[in-house]
Amino acid sequence: MRTSRVLLLVAAACELLLAIPILGGWFVLGTGYTALGFMFLLHLVTLVFAARDRVPFYGPVLGLITSALAWIPFLGWALHMVSGIALAVNALHGPSAAARRADEQRRYY
Repeated sequence: MRTSRVLLLVAAACELLLAIPILGGWFVLGTGYTALGFMFLLHLVTLVFAARDRVPFYGPVLGLITSALAWIPFLGWALHMVSGIALAVNALHGPSAAARRADEQRRYY
């Protein structure tokens, strides 16, 4: 399994845990909003690995936006839910057509 896929799944799980209505809010407030900074860095690293592996990276980009705007109470909950689902779909979607062609070409060298 590629590193980008593992990071996408970890980021999706974290986002969906933060989307739990009261517990996620308490966790973010309890850490002094440090959880949002950690999630921003996780999404940034995931974006780099997804771009390197030529995997669609709409999930990490949405996660970066979520981390920047999640301090707004109800908007944060909705964004965590949407980005968690997007990251999970992104992780399960697989590599792009260009990445598959590149892998096929590498096989013959």
